[in-house]
Amino acid sequence: MTFPQALATRYFQLINNHQLTEAQRQLQRIKQQTPKTQWDHGYYKALQGMLLTRKTNGNQHAFLQNINPNSKTAVEQYKNEFSKHIKSRFHDDFDRGFFSAWTDYTQLLIKTIEESKPKADPEGQTSIAQYAESTQKQG
Repeated sequence: MTFPQALATRYFQLINNHQLTEAQRQLQRIKQQTPKTQWDHGYYKALQGMLLTRKTNGNQHAFLQNINPNSKTAVEQYKNEFSKHIKSRFHDDFDRGFFSAWTDYTQLLIKTIEESKPKADPEGQTSIAQYAESTQKQG
């Protein structure tokens, strides 16, 4: 897909760090560069929902409120579930875009968890730029 992935990656970082004012600005940049396809619209709507959930901080049923961002196993289970929705023939392009955003977000969480663990070789860690490049190659 042609979604501005580097911008989305930065957006996920901002959401994850609760930097909501900057996330709002990033979302505007994304909106300006987003193609007008159903897939892209679904992806963008997921991003909007992430920001809204972080801003309201009150819905105990919202995914972002319930996920343990430090549990790699839990995050991987969510990522696998979102990936199944992307592949389902019962979902249209909007839904696939929507679940792709959540898959990308959970991928970032997994990378963050892995990077936060102490390593003997700090050179082996994945930078955000490397993550952004890897997601562009996958898409």
